[in-house]
Amino acid sequence: MKLNKNGLLIVISGPSGVGKGTIRKALFEMKNHNLVYSVSMTTRKPRENEIDGVDYFFISREEFTKRIKENKFLEYAEFVGNYYGTPIDKVNEQLEKGNEVVLEIEVDGALQVRKKVNDAVFIFISPPSRKSLHERLINRNTEKIDVINERMAKAEREFKLAYKYDYIVVNDDVVNAADKIMAIIRAEHAKTQRTINNYQKMLEED
Repeated sequence: MKLNKNGLLIVISGPSGVGKGTIRKALFEMKNHNLVYSVSMTTRKPRENEIDGVDYFFISREEFTKRIKENKFLEYAEFVGNYYGTPIDKVNEQLEKGNEVVLEIEVDGALQVRKKVNDAVFIFISPPSRKSLHERLINRNTEKIDVINERMAKAEREFKLAYKYDYIVVNDDVVNAADKIMAIIRAEHAKTQRTINNYQKMLEED
């Protein structure tokens, strides 16, 4: 019997280059789960082959700023002239269906969510070492060294914020990290503070 009927909001976060996206992909490839990925909303134009509602929810800047004023985002940020954010209504819709909503975001965004959602599960993805993160950023071969250095400096600040999360998962192996996150999700559903009310109702029905 499932005592906690609503889904959980799972926030996967950590420094740039730590492998959040790779872990999330491995997590979704696992069998027998009800995970759904939280689709972000953005003001940028769709790229070729991108589908509205699948890759992003594409809206106008006017609509986005209106939603900001109405407090309709769990978190949002502006990047290279475009807004990106997580719509509260879309997340709640999935949680009420009993699905686990996975949010893969940067540390700043995760801390925004932390202030708004008390019962979300916050997981900090850490590299095995600073050196391994630096090597990963270099091996991506997508950015110049000065940009990589900026990312490392930002990562140093973010490492110090790991204490604000519920769990720390070291990405030493992608499959192993995904397994740990799935174990966390299952354990969270059995937490007394999440299940005690339904547990007591179950006993009363007997």
